[in-house]
Amino acid sequence: MIFFDRVSKVYPDSSVALENVTLSIEPREFISIVGPSGAGKTTLLKLFLVEERPTEGAVFYNDTNVHTLGRGEIDKFRRNVGMVFQDFRLLPNKTVYENIAFTMEASGRTDEEIEADVPHVLELVDLLPKIWNFPHELSGGEKQRVAIARALVNEPDVIIADEPTGNLDPVNTYDVVQILKKINDLGTTVILTTHNKGIIDSLGKRVIAMDKGRVVRDDRSGKYYV
Repeated sequence: MIFFDRVSKVYPDSSVALENVTLSIEPREFISIVGPSGAGKTTLLKLFLVEERPTEGAVFYNDTNVHTLGRGEIDKFRRNVGMVFQDFRLLPNKTVYENIAFTMEASGRTDEEIEADVPHVLELVDLLPKIWNFPHELSGGEKQRVAIARALVNEPDVIIADEPTGNLDPVNTYDVVQILKKINDLGTTVILTTHNKGIIDSLGKRVIAMDKGRVVRDDRSGKYYV
């Protein structure tokens, strides 16, 4: 599904963000990408999303080199990917329903689809009773579950969760991770970046460790170590 073929990224100041990375991610996998700040995790994601271009190598999605796509094709490609961020990025003046509906409207979904799908996805993340609440009325964990619902509502093939529990307490961290596991069990590929050793050890899924722009470990033991 996703393939990084000998990818390097060097910025104009000569700093090396990625060096000769070859990596494949199969459909329905749950992978965790770990490593210290500056290891290259964020650059890897930006290259996949065509927010950056590689200096060398190529990035493929379903046999298509994503960096050969035109602007309209890039927008279409990105609809296959749902993003979950550490800082939630909810619209403060819109309800939970409206935050998710806004994403669907931007993708051209009909009013009927929105009315049917928003409650369904909120039920999936155990947040249906909060459907008419505003973000300031929610806990941090609830805000992150809204963000996950928003990422999921257009039925993407891939969910990227970039440090999604960084601002959460242990209880809410556990809840968010369980939701991501449930989403993966339903067939969606999940790519998680995290510094949280406890999350990695509880998942028992494939771990990709990065350091100084290189993949230094790729195994399925499900343990966080470099």
